[in-house]
Amino acid sequence: MEATMIDKKLADKPIQFEISMGNAGNSIDGHIKSSKSRSDIDSDSISLHEETAGSMESLNVSWQSTTPSLKPQTHDRLYYYLPYWDDKPTTYIRSVFPDHRKRMYNSNAISKIADKLEENLREVHNMIEMEDPSCTKYGNLCRSTNSSLSNQGRTRLDRERSKLCINELESIGTLARQYKIVKKSTIKEKYKMTYGLLDRLRQLIDDPQHAIPDIFIWLISGTKRLAYQRIPSRNIIYSMVEEEKGKDSGCVQTLFLKLPGRKGTGSGGWMIQAKLQIYLWLGSTKHKKAFPSGIPSGFQITNELLNAEKLGLSPPLSIHYTEKYCFQLRAHMYQARSLIGSDASGLSDPFARVIIGEYCRTTQVIDETLSPTWDELLIFDQIVVYGRREDIKLNPPTIIIEIYDQDKVGKAEFLGRSVGKPWVCLIGSSDYQTPSLEWFQIYRGNEEAGELLAAFEMFELAEVAGHDPYSNLSEPKDNGPYIDSGPVLPVPKGIRPTLAKYRFEVLFWGLRDVKRVHWLTVDKPRNPNFSTTVKFLDIELPEQEIYCPPLTIRVVDCRSFGRYTLVGTHVINSIHKFLYHPVTRKSRDDADKRKKESLLRSQYQDLSSSLLPSNPNSVSSLELTPLVPKAKDSLITLDYGTYAIPNGCGLDISMVIKPMILIDDDEESLDWWSKYFASVDAMIERGGDQEKGEEPHQNSTKDSNLYGLLEEEPKKRKYGGIMNVTNVAKSAANKFSPNRASQIQQQRKKSKSSIALFKLFPNELESQVGLDGFTEWLQTFELYRGKKSEEEFEDETRIVGKFKLPLPKDLDDHTVMGFDPQFGFFQGLPSNDPLHVLVRVYVVKANDLHPMDINGKADPYLVLQLGSKRTSDKENYISKQLNPIFGKCFEFEATFPQDSVFNKNRFFSRHRATCGLTSRYDTCGYNQWRDPMKPVQLLTKLCKEGKVDGPHFSNMKVRVGQKTFTLQSKEGGPLQNWQTKVSEEHLALAVLHHWNEIPRVGTYLVPEHIETRALFNPDKPGIEQGKLEIWVDMFPMDMPLPGLPVDISPRKPSSYELRVIIWNTDEVVLEDDAFFSGDKMSDIYVKGWLKGPDDAQQTDVHYRSLTGEGNFNWRFLFPFEYLAAEEKVVISKKESMFSWDETTSKVPARLTLQVWDADHFSKDDFLGAITMDLNRFPRGAKTAKKCTSDMLKTDGTVPTINLFKQKRTKGWWPLYIKTENEGLLLQGKVEAELSLHTAEEAEKNACRSWQR
Repeated sequence: MEATMIDKKLADKPIQFEISMGNAGNSIDGHIKSSKSRSDIDSDSISLHEETAGSMESLNVSWQSTTPSLKPQTHDRLYYYLPYWDDKPTTYIRSVFPDHRKRMYNSNAISKIADKLEENLREVHNMIEMEDPSCTKYGNLCRSTNSSLSNQGRTRLDRERSKLCINELESIGTLARQYKIVKKSTIKEKYKMTYGLLDRLRQLIDDPQHAIPDIFIWLISGTKRLAYQRIPSRNIIYSMVEEEKGKDSGCVQTLFLKLPGRKGTGSGGWMIQAKLQIYLWLGSTKHKKAFPSGIPSGFQITNELLNAEKLGLSPPLSIHYTEKYCFQLRAHMYQARSLIGSDASGLSDPFARVIIGEYCRTTQVIDETLSPTWDELLIFDQIVVYGRREDIKLNPPTIIIEIYDQDKVGKAEFLGRSVGKPWVCLIGSSDYQTPSLEWFQIYRGNEEAGELLAAFEMFELAEVAGHDPYSNLSEPKDNGPYIDSGPVLPVPKGIRPTLAKYRFEVLFWGLRDVKRVHWLTVDKPRNPNFSTTVKFLDIELPEQEIYCPPLTIRVVDCRSFGRYTLVGTHVINSIHKFLYHPVTRKSRDDADKRKKESLLRSQYQDLSSSLLPSNPNSVSSLELTPLVPKAKDSLITLDYGTYAIPNGCGLDISMVIKPMILIDDDEESLDWWSKYFASVDAMIERGGDQEKGEEPHQNSTKDSNLYGLLEEEPKKRKYGGIMNVTNVAKSAANKFSPNRASQIQQQRKKSKSSIALFKLFPNELESQVGLDGFTEWLQTFELYRGKKSEEEFEDETRIVGKFKLPLPKDLDDHTVMGFDPQFGFFQGLPSNDPLHVLVRVYVVKANDLHPMDINGKADPYLVLQLGSKRTSDKENYISKQLNPIFGKCFEFEATFPQDSVFNKNRFFSRHRATCGLTSRYDTCGYNQWRDPMKPVQLLTKLCKEGKVDGPHFSNMKVRVGQKTFTLQSKEGGPLQNWQTKVSEEHLALAVLHHWNEIPRVGTYLVPEHIETRALFNPDKPGIEQGKLEIWVDMFPMDMPLPGLPVDISPRKPSSYELRVIIWNTDEVVLEDDAFFSGDKMSDIYVKGWLKGPDDAQQTDVHYRSLTGEGNFNWRFLFPFEYLAAEEKVVISKKESMFSWDETTSKVPARLTLQVWDADHFSKDDFLGAITMDLNRFPRGAKTAKKCTSDMLKTDGTVPTINLFKQKRTKGWWPLYIKTENEGLLLQGKVEAELSLHTAEEAEKNACRSWQR
């Protein structure tokens, strides 16, 4: 159709274009002649030249693959074009290829499904509506037999791939139906999962086997190939089925030719060598009659086009257009944003070139900016467009916009390119509308290079009949690249954005990580925070937020003798998300009133259907009763009735009369680790409840809305290393029946209900929902300097510093700190002066560390660095552990922001991440309040900072501002006597957990927690090396310091000795036969261990037992180390004689007793065993007759004992084996006596093993 934008280097000699498919159409390198007879053509290869009747000559391969050679012309010496004018050259190739169209058809169908899905994914509300019908339609296409295709050429791979595509699409359709149920809480998850389906579809598009060769279009000068473009054949293949047709089949498309080989990569591939407006059609000769259908109308219909279905008739050499129209193009170039920095300063001097056809216009140059505002109207007169007027309006010509950087020396540097379409106005049409400015994406290669705000419109011009606009054209003159086109015309008022006045307020906080500039450090000011923080400026901005200009941050270093040096720049694409439109109190109150009225109306309507009055004239009592409680009243509960409160911890003893019933004997032994493991179990239980579809129990004090929001995302994930804590306990519970396991879990819940809990986050604290990364009023922007490249790692080297600037969002009629915006937006923000802080870092444990030793283990230790302070704990390394428990607390005295910027964000956050709020208030014990400010003081401080009245305590109520919190019992009933004596501290803590409900200034406060942070190695970026469980407390040094750090050191095991006396056995099965008499007999002995089979001890042998009875009187001694809180035995031993350190492991405290039959010449025979958990095992029977297999039941009917509490027991226990159907078969009975002694008791009453 046209060839324009030809590079100046290619315009010296006549050029032509060549089209080729494989070897067919190659006019320079020669070609292979085709066969002359049908017998020489493989029956599987008749594809694009299919014929059922006709002469043999129709099978001859022929082509006209090149256009006439012409010398390029130009109007402005910038871009050249070929003067095709009214006669558009045509080329064609008729050749024979194997019939593999089905491969392309399948790929096209899947590609259109994926495109439709991707289009719908852009609209979240309709993300998967169109997927299932498309999949079903494609499945039907795959199953149907296409009579026009030959099945002889289908390979086994084709058949298997077809099955794969059908099965995969059916699977995707099934998943899509499951995703249709979308809730607000799952919309993000379903959105990501649907993108996974899109990836699966994209992987099915490319066929591993080749089909028809791709089409190459070459720009040739003489015998040299100078530029090319490659078009996949499946994109233009023709099919009568719309789903199988290529996306560009029978369409006019715009192609940009590029340099071949390495010259076309990198910066060489950015420039266009030529732009072609071309119409391509590819299909079988059977469908040849369809090729002219997509050509734009307005041409002279020749005999070749009328009889296009004839196989032996070639297309015409050119198409002559008889309809052409003149237009005027108006390009409204307003501004651009986020352009690429091309100068050494990181900025550019951009100007734009607008190209349509063979014409080009240039805007002004805007110096040193990445967001130029040209505000210029470029007019193109006498633009000739071929075709019918209606077709031109539906498919107007393409406009190319190229952005360049003007350099003082050398030629302009290319910054990016954008493509647009104009709005067309024809003569006599009455539907003209003023065009709106639109953002066009700018690309440089495959990289996004900014956005352009512009609008384009074309007006048809009236012409004198028979007048040729090119009849009086003279030879082009060299007027230079920049032509004086008269005065600069601005964008008309109706098109340019309307402006409104804004107050632009900026809080200049500080700089971070500033690098050297010209080998000199940026040392003024030495304090990285600015002294003068708030500045404001009255400016005019567009009323339409989509037109808002970008925000450019430039940092300049003021040096001696009045010199200024640019440090770096940062561009924010648009400031519309930072625009603040205050809502008046009147409008907000009116909205609240309408909301309440609608709620009342809906509730009355719901009740009226079921509670209609018997007398219609009477007034229902419901009208006199408010259905909605007052908005200022909130109900809170205190859970001190569900767990015991240690005596002397701030509450009167009369308050805990009822809770004392639940106090366990081990209450005094509770420590921080009891709290940790109880929190882990509670987290796992909540996850299990959610998997069953149950809602976790919400507690008003501990589980306020903050917890609900923070748990919304983490609950959907697995908890990684945190869940490893109870894996052993869960596997032990699996050995019991489900009823028994559930009973044990209920018992554990009761025992742990008295323990205070905290939150365990499976990822970083700042990434929790509702905390916004602690950047609610401060954000960090990277400063760039130097030229931008295509490589991301090179762009990282351009970062010269970071700039902190507050950018608020999602606000109502108050400022970022909750104040009246009439007196300035940045009220009440903390001072940015240097701040001295005490930082405590608690490191609990590490999970899933990367092995570093040859034995698959590691010897981890901790190294902490805060600013210039570095602490190493290498001497306390933990040997051969990938899940070490550290239990360390490290203290630092830091100065913000010099030492740490990240911690400063936490310190100043409104979410108060300095010290988490505990679930309950205790003044002593393992849950002692850590903050130097008590809950009442903290609540008073928050009210004072937010300028809120309160807090006021009276009669179990707390009033904060207009909000009143009323204490009620957890069951909703009246308060009991002990609950009415709750102190103000407990009430204040409950209000703090509900601080987000306070109007205007309320927000979620961080609870007591442990966060899980990923570990990374700088030598292996992006690869996680494990996780670390930590939490951080920060306290200002200018206030009273907190108490001692929390003791989280690992528990130390206690030394015990277990003494087991094996008295007798009875009814042991007899395995051997007596040699002389043939009677059944066994040589019985008993084996036992506690730590493992390597620690086993055994009795002597009772020979020739004929009744299964054995007498031993044998003692086992098992010394061991025991952790009572975890109910684990600690084993420390060297793995080999060459090991330097001992390896520590933990196993459940289980005693195993086995009975064996001793053999002289063969292996001993195993007869039966019993394993007893020392914390809970069946009580022994008094006699052998009472010892039955019923003692092995796990339904809770068998009484159990805890040896650690009872210390000594004696009785008979059954020995059993498991059958093939998992049943228990009684194999004998053993009489034993178990006694447990501490290490001191065992030393005082020492005894030997063997016989007693």
